[in-house]
Amino acid sequence: MEKEFDPFVAEWFSFVKNPNFNLVEKCLKFAQILEYPDLDIEKHIEKITKIGMSLKESISDVKNPTYLISMLNEHLFENLGYSGDDDDYYNPKNNFLNEVIDKKTGLPITISILYAEVAKFIGLDLKIVGFPSHILVKYNEEMILDPFYDGRLLDIDDLQEILDTNYGGEIEFKPEFLDEITHEQILVRLTRNLKNSYVQSFVYDKALRCVNMVLAIEPESPDDIRDKGILEERLLNYDSALKYLNKYLEINPNAEDVDFILELIRSIKTKN
Repeated sequence: MEKEFDPFVAEWFSFVKNPNFNLVEKCLKFAQILEYPDLDIEKHIEKITKIGMSLKESISDVKNPTYLISMLNEHLFENLGYSGDDDDYYNPKNNFLNEVIDKKTGLPITISILYAEVAKFIGLDLKIVGFPSHILVKYNEEMILDPFYDGRLLDIDDLQEILDTNYGGEIEFKPEFLDEITHEQILVRLTRNLKNSYVQSFVYDKALRCVNMVLAIEPESPDDIRDKGILEERLLNYDSALKYLNKYLEINPNAEDVDFILELIRSIKTKN
């Protein structure tokens, strides 16, 4: 499909694909592009460095990973007061790393990004894993940690409980749910989270920009093509809505929501 040119999306795409920037820099650039044009990226990197250095100075020479994780949790969650934002989960600000650093609350994905970055200062190589509906981190293969809930250690029963809570018991745990995900996959997931937050807040123009940012990276993603069509309809851009909704049905003719999409198409044609 032909792409509408958006300079913000183009800037975002080039930044995501640039190997010279790390994940934290890309997350802060994400915030700068979407909501905070005057954001000082270096200043917030310095804030993370300060957190990491103060942790490093507080620990002994012991290199036991269990001890290091315990000290990381104590420093970040008890001493500094970071936590997952259960109270205002869908607040769009929870998706922006600068806001999470400053207000000390965030989503599983943003808290995990900060957690893994601070861990580097004490020699811990934590991997971010793409667990469905709730990003986690792991140390090697034996320790699964949930930074959203103060870095607690999880077992298989805990993981199944997260799935049951978010999917109503319809998904069984699979080992591949604990696979590490790439920086690009993290950023796509972050963008989709933000889209959902904007939709919850009825900010459809910004939700549409998020969809366009994802489609720049994954142009054939069926769900994002569908969501673009739905958002275009809500913004009264009916021709574009029809194009993307029909494209969705072409590539996903047996989708579970096919009846809803067909009805939406019929509704648009009566207005158009």
